[in-house]
Amino acid sequence: MLEHQTMVATAIFLITYAVIVSEKIHRAVAAFCGAALVIVAGILTPEDAVHFVDWNTIGLLVGMMIVVGITRETGVFEFLAIKAAKAAGGQPLAILASLAAVTAILSALLDNVTTVLLIVPVTFAIARKLQVNPIPFLITEILASNIGGTATLIGDPPNIMIGSATHLGFLDFVINLTPIVILVHVVTIFILQLIYRKQLRVPAEARQRIFEFNEQDELKDIPLLKKCLVCIGLIVTGFLLHQALHLESSVIALAGASLLLLITRKDPEHPLAQVEWPVIFFFIGLFVIVGALEHVGVISAMAAYALEATGGAVLPTGLLIMWVSAIASSFVDNIPFVATMIPMIKEMGALGAMSAYDMDFFWWSLALGACLGGNGTIIGASANVVVIGMAEKRGTVIPFLGFMKVAFPLMLMSIVMATVYMYLWYVLPTVPTILIVLVAATLVAVLMSAAGRRLVRAEADKVRETA
Repeated sequence: MLEHQTMVATAIFLITYAVIVSEKIHRAVAAFCGAALVIVAGILTPEDAVHFVDWNTIGLLVGMMIVVGITRETGVFEFLAIKAAKAAGGQPLAILASLAAVTAILSALLDNVTTVLLIVPVTFAIARKLQVNPIPFLITEILASNIGGTATLIGDPPNIMIGSATHLGFLDFVINLTPIVILVHVVTIFILQLIYRKQLRVPAEARQRIFEFNEQDELKDIPLLKKCLVCIGLIVTGFLLHQALHLESSVIALAGASLLLLITRKDPEHPLAQVEWPVIFFFIGLFVIVGALEHVGVISAMAAYALEATGGAVLPTGLLIMWVSAIASSFVDNIPFVATMIPMIKEMGALGAMSAYDMDFFWWSLALGACLGGNGTIIGASANVVVIGMAEKRGTVIPFLGFMKVAFPLMLMSIVMATVYMYLWYVLPTVPTILIVLVAATLVAVLMSAAGRRLVRAEADKVRETA
């Protein structure tokens, strides 16, 4: 019976993902149909299906979408768009880099889902002003959000799960992961500038049109903006203190949304209409389908096989954890995958009587693999799906294979860099390794920044020559 359920669950999973990749049917419909088949086939009961849904992620998404929907009415996103475009001199490549930096920093301090909810409206406003395709900006922000979210405990759901299951705290994540995250971010953004330089050539007159606008005119409701900023400030503070407060991020987000609805006395119909419901139902369906694989033991068997393949040697096992997590997290949402890996790693540590240092090596490998691996495809991480959903609502479609063609090689590059970092982290003392990588990241950032400025000037010269 279990073997039959395993085959059926695997078949439903593969067919659903094939339909999602083909884009013949909307991914939310495909995921929801797959979830329905899992329950109808008797693999999961309705109660089991509800159990496998990560309601913390769902609540976080809904809460922040409500807050962003109300805040959007103030015009603050357009205000920020014009300010950002002016600060970058109206140069699309420079704007791409500046938005990526803001996205990465906010993703580390808040979480990457919240960040893209705030940044994407700004991006569309900038693209509209410059009359350029927003897709290069959106793909860059997806990658930057997952890279930046890797740096801290609260930046990405897998890190939150790892932190809650271990002794590792906020500063542990910052100290051990931030150096390699900076290096990966700088290199990734420079390569994206090279990839999109031809698509983002804008005539001088188009850039100058931005300076004709007064960003202050975009602020439509200052009293409402103040209320929104107060609530956003409280939500951010709650995210930073969620461990001390013993509150889930979803509770903080929904409480902030409730407070904003209360103090603005708005009819909830419009803010609720701003929620990206296709994205929400896609997540629910996906959680149920992957939960079925977990229920029948497919994910556990794959994880156990991967861990046993190295014979228990710490260094190769840790690096294998990173690579398996990266590849798997590109195609299976990294939250349920990490939920399966955590008990497997704990069991391996207990059986092998491994030291705390060895276990930390495994946890950092899992965090880097799962978070950076989410950049592989549009369904690899929560932030990816949110951006794709928001883009579709605005009439912009990012194809599955079109995204993967750009993102997957960059994801593999980031994992190669993380592999070198974790190798040094394990064979050398931790502090020197962190300092070496931090210095290297700083030098690369300086060099890439200079190269990026030259690239912007070169593209501007080409535009003038063709004018």
